[in-house]
Order: sequence, then C-alpha cells, then structure tokens
Amino acid sequence: MILSLKKVSYRVKDKNIISDFSLDIDKGAFLTIIGPSGGGKSTLLKLLANLISPTSGEIDFKDENINTYSPTIYRRQVSYCFQQPSLFGETIKENLEFPFKIRKQQPDQDKMEQALKSVDLKPDFLNKNITELSGGEKQRVALIRNLLFKPEVLLLDEITTGLDNNSKEIVHHLIQNVHQDNTTIIQVTHDNDEFHQAGQIIRVAEGKLVK
Repeated sequence: MILSLKKVSYRVKDKNIISDFSLDIDKGAFLTIIGPSGGGKSTLLKLLANLISPTSGEIDFKDENINTYSPTIYRRQVSYCFQQPSLFGETIKENLEFPFKIRKQQPDQDKMEQALKSVDLKPDFLNKNITELSGGEKQRVALIRNLLFKPEVLLLDEITTGLDNNSKEIVHHLIQNVHQDNTTIIQVTHDNDEFHQAGQIIRVAEGKLVK
C-alpha cells in the first residue's frame, strides 16, 4: 500500500466536499477517478497532494501519516500536476533548472534536453520564452518539470483538457512510460480516451466513493 485514506472528510464552511472517504491505493497502481463535475474529484487529489488538509480522518503514505513528512520531502515523492500549467520566469530552461536548484544540484543540460525529447520538443526549446508556447507545449513542459526527478506517485488533474490530439497522444505516451517505470499514477479525467490506460477506475460523486 502506498497511499491510504481512512474515513477522510473535507468541509468548507457548512458544506461537506468529501465525506467519510476510505480508499487503499497499491504501489504501482494506475488509478483513474471519474465522476460528475463538482463531485469532489479534484479536492480528493489535492488532499492526496497535501495541498489541503482533511477536516477529519487520516491519509497515510507508506504506512505513515502524511503530516509526519515535511511538505517539501512529501511533495518530491508525491508530485501534483495541475490542469492549468503554471510556468514561471521567462524561459523553459528556468523552469527545468528549478527541480535541480531546490535540491542544491547543478542543472544537468543533457537530462533537460532528453526530457524535452521525451515529449517531442527539440533541445533548442530550452531557450524559448514561455510566452511563445502553445497550451499543449506548456502542459508538456510542466509535466516533465515534475518528472526530472522521478516521484513515487504522480497525481494528474485533468491535464489533457483542452489539448489537441497530438499533444494528448504525446502526454499519454509519457504517462504510460512513467507508469511502466514503477511510478504510481492517480489521474482525474473526463476524457473517455483515457479510461483504457487505467488499471482501476473509481467513481466519485457528492464527495463519496460510488460502488
């Protein structure tokens, strides 16, 4: 078991967003979470990412409460990729150097170039200004930024929404390769094309696991 939710609830003011939710996720799983908009899927992913904290209940990572980990250490192992890619600075290179710098390591030019190639972007993209990128290119850069140092768990929040078919195919291929390299994948999606990737599909509605 790599992640476990035990009777987790998340409440905002007088509304339960997640209610008494329990789920065990095996190491190496490929879990897809589906359900209606507003049903709590993205909230569930943010709870797993430790971006928000449960109102009640417990979330364990490798049999330890996630609160026992420092946020920095935890988020290096459980990496969250947003629906809307958030790039910073001016160039792609600044974004791809960031994971090295926060680990106090010298940026590896070859590793960054290989990461770009893995999502069908040329090495000279490193010096490209982020304002020149399409939505699909931004999402690919954001994704490989999360994967330069392989996490144990990759959380994907509808990351192919709005992408053209070519970008979707590239992203799907990368995610499959990451999963085959023993990273646990947990994705939220509305895209029927992505259901076939999953080893397990669960449905969440009104903040609850639907059997």
